[in-house]
Amino acid sequence: MGGVTAPDLAPILLVLGDEELLATRAVTEAVARVRAVDAGVDVREYQAGALAVGEIAEMLSPSLFGGRRVLVLRSGQDARKDLVAALLAYAKNPDPEVHLVVLHLGAAKGKAFADGLRAAGATVVPAAKLKGHRERVAFVRDEVRRAGGKCTDDAAEALIAAVGTDLRELAAACSQLVADTDGRIGADTVARYYKGRVEVTGFTVADATMVGDVPAALEALRWALHVGVDPVPIADALADGVRTVARVAAAGRGDPYQLASSLGMPAWKVKSAQQRARGWTPEGLVRAMQAAAECNAAVKGGSDDRAYALERAVFSVAAARQGGAR
Repeated sequence: MGGVTAPDLAPILLVLGDEELLATRAVTEAVARVRAVDAGVDVREYQAGALAVGEIAEMLSPSLFGGRRVLVLRSGQDARKDLVAALLAYAKNPDPEVHLVVLHLGAAKGKAFADGLRAAGATVVPAAKLKGHRERVAFVRDEVRRAGGKCTDDAAEALIAAVGTDLRELAAACSQLVADTDGRIGADTVARYYKGRVEVTGFTVADATMVGDVPAALEALRWALHVGVDPVPIADALADGVRTVARVAAAGRGDPYQLASSLGMPAWKVKSAQQRARGWTPEGLVRAMQAAAECNAAVKGGSDDRAYALERAVFSVAAARQGGAR
């Protein structure tokens, strides 16, 4: 992440957020920067909630023997009032040989402590959980850049689809891809390395069906059923895919970020549905809704052959897109 690196040897570092990978990385990098200046640095870790003022006062006071120190204070939001007061007083005039790293979840609890450190001039390292799809795409691109490579948006999307949204796994995958290739990562690179790893879900089936790619939809459907995906969520995903395209198509062409709030769905989903809506007519969408409803009824009603009901729905929805009969 662009915000993970902070100026060298900041006397006070406030790592703010609840994403473990980013917080851990911030601490590791802070210690490494100090160690590069003083190989014998004294690194100590404390849990803020279990720490008394007297215990940390000694570590914050000037050393008789010289040398740098790094104090890592975890769970800063749990610090008691007397400890907060002592640390905020210290923060106004910190010892240049001491590097205080405070980890804080960034929520309402203990907010005064975080705000006080910030006001005292602490260097803030953002470590909040990534909330949306676009932030994860940016994270992947930054990770590849950190490892010395380059990555397209399409490749980042493909990697998220293959690996999932866990940042540790994504970071490891980025590092591995750059190490195993010339560093230029495209969607084809990801497909080559992660073939078969992409988690096939009902949404994989629905997305292919909605753009009329029947072979891809059937392959995804048969694989999903083979690896044990329940037919019910597949039927639900197909119905959701049709409904989403219908709602977005009815809203007309517009900026996805403006339409997102009025439609009550994330902007990335609006943008994706706008792309899938190409080639659909209102009449075709009505027929597709009927096909999806029949499929849902069959799958949830205990049809003898739920796989057949799903396959028939794929054909029917794709035919509706082409203007054919159900």
